[in-house]
Amino acid sequence: MSPRAKKVTEWMRNAVERVREFAYAEPPASPEGRPRVGLALGGGFARGIAHLGVLRVLDEEQIPIDCLSGTSAGALLAASYASGHTIDEIVAQAKSTRFRDFGQWKLSWMGLASNQRLEHYPRKFLGLTTFEQLRLPLAIAATDLGTGEAVYFTKGPLGPALRASCAYPGMFMPVEHEGRFLVDGFLAAPVPVDAVRKLGADIVIAVFLEGASDRKPTSIVDVIGLSFAILQRHADLEWRREADLIIEPDVRDFQWDDFERTPDLIAAGAAATRVVLPKIRAALAAKSATKTATATSPPGMSKWKGEL
Repeated sequence: MSPRAKKVTEWMRNAVERVREFAYAEPPASPEGRPRVGLALGGGFARGIAHLGVLRVLDEEQIPIDCLSGTSAGALLAASYASGHTIDEIVAQAKSTRFRDFGQWKLSWMGLASNQRLEHYPRKFLGLTTFEQLRLPLAIAATDLGTGEAVYFTKGPLGPALRASCAYPGMFMPVEHEGRFLVDGFLAAPVPVDAVRKLGADIVIAVFLEGASDRKPTSIVDVIGLSFAILQRHADLEWRREADLIIEPDVRDFQWDDFERTPDLIAAGAAATRVVLPKIRAALAAKSATKTATATSPPGMSKWKGEL
């Protein structure tokens, strides 16, 4: 390569790097006086599409979202939103999604199927591959089979994080990652409120998708799902106490693979969000007033009651 060609190549490489730095720059901090809003999305297979109704209403009503966390299907939708895709783009993708896009039946002693195809989801559908390329901070929850504790992915490749978060026990084989066997995040973090709080959220909106119903199970997947739903109803749901607001779309009559009912699922999410919308606005106003009062306190005045 000639010296001139080398210079041109180097110039192009630097130009590309500058464009990348601009495109993937850290999001700006929330405006002074405005609380940072975090959204924590629970799992639910196809029922997770209801999260799109939640996101659409929050966007339409100009409720800011500064960071997100997600479990299982909630992780997929949170990643899509954090990547900068519009709601309409994500809806179009959801309408065309089927089980074969992320799962492959592969009978094993460890599960009925493999979700290896999710490894390619970030590049194929989001146009990126790492957390660092996202427009908004994101935490993806999985469960460590060895310790039973929640594991949160916040950096590095998105593929392994999404696979682990969506590895539904009994259906999908566990995902081995860095010496640990990981399964669906819903076991340890059904709605990862604590994760989005750690990302800096002042107000956390949690979205929970109830999957249990009185319908008759017709497959082993139904039996597994209904059994876990019963366990969740009787569990000590700490996340409910930690969330500032909870949105619960009515999706109990939807099947785990009802992807073709995307419009109905989105409508359920939107309806539930509009019910809670007045409380969200009130929480934002109250927190904004508190932050403003703290910021304008006279020098030497403690912001914590009782602190000397």
